Amino acid sequence: MRYAFILSVVGLLCSPVLAAASPRVVDGDTLELNGIVYRLHGVDAPEAGQKCSKPNGKHWDCGKAAISALEELVLGKAVECDDRGQDGYGRTIAVCKVGGEDVNAKMVATGQAWAFRKYSTDYADLEDQAHNSHIGIWITDNQTAPWDYRAQQWTLGQQEAPDGCPIKGNISENGHIYHTPWSPWYKKTKVNVDQGERWFCDEADALKAGWRAPYWGR
Repeated sequence: MRYAFILSVVGLLCSPVLAAASPRVVDGDTLELNGIVYRLHGVDAPEAGQKCSKPNGKHWDCGKAAISALEELVLGKAVECDDRGQDGYGRTIAVCKVGGEDVNAKMVATGQAWAFRKYSTDYADLEDQAHNSHIGIWITDNQTAPWDYRAQQWTLGQQEAPDGCPIKGNISENGHIYHTPWSPWYKKTKVNVDQGERWFCDEADALKAGWRAPYWGR
């Protein structure tokens, strides 16, 4: 997803939010707990359909690996997330912890996510350590950061979409779900305007219209 953090609350005065013991993983850096969607503060994981390079020139599903890593950290466990305000898509920015352990930090330290230095340097040192150890996404230096991957896919989507609005609003038995150009299901998703499906220029507009992002994890 496009993560331009537009915070409604700035600073580190955070109100703790106790979350359910059975969170749902949306993607590699997003959770849903008690109906609240939390975007992990200071990290950016590979997108669900994103692939990363191997030293031999082949690729691996780093996006799926990040989702699996987050599932391993939180599923079936008591998760506590604080509240650092909302981004432009209605998600609560948070540091989430399990048993006092910082889940955000763990994702970066194990090479499953980048430190999102554009918005915070809280996990920059952990990223440097993972990078130096060549683990996870840092198995090679020839990787595309998720923000660059999103930008690339967005540009490609705009070139093919009506009026340059590349987000596909789909209606299925799972509800009203929108797919951004970096969604693994983007190419196979068709928009049938006669059935109420539609195109969106912005994720925020899709959310306001009643569509939601897909759940890529459990």
